[in-house]
Amino acid sequence: MVAVAVLAAAAHPGDGKNMMTRILRHLLTEQWAVRRQFPAAVLTSIEQAIQQSEMRHGGEVCFVVEAALSTSALLKNQSARERALEVFSQLHIWDTEHNNGVLIYLLLADRDVEIIADRGIHNQVNPTEWENICRTMEASFQQQQFATGITDGIERITTLLQRHFPARPDEKNAVADRPVIL
Repeated sequence: MVAVAVLAAAAHPGDGKNMMTRILRHLLTEQWAVRRQFPAAVLTSIEQAIQQSEMRHGGEVCFVVEAALSTSALLKNQSARERALEVFSQLHIWDTEHNNGVLIYLLLADRDVEIIADRGIHNQVNPTEWENICRTMEASFQQQQFATGITDGIERITTLLQRHFPARPDEKNAVADRPVIL
């Protein structure tokens, strides 16, 4: 594993120390770290927050947490944003009738949150609003307030979605509300 880190650092001259630090952080962040920060009770509260949120607007919200990137992704210097786009596609969050899916993606090793909104929402919401929600959530994570950070983020997303996608009585749940752990 150390050889992999050295090769990656050599492949990215100039940012070798930061790259090495990131690789080590990802290699040392195990799946149990997700379970420690997101035990069953917290996952249930997040699921309930999503369910309550979706009753107030016409969007579809999905929360995904991933402990760390794979070694190959690290060697490619994949960003949390790039990975979130992959996850958005893999989980078919884009596949909603009104193009109103929203992914909240947390890469735990980096403490990085990315919000990916489908094209129906993306065109309605200023990107700085998504960024502000992400940074607020990340500030909570720095204080080890993971459950609070996620539920507060869901509430802020709800406010945005209510503005642009009001609730519809005939709306079906196209994306599972249960948090996904990768």
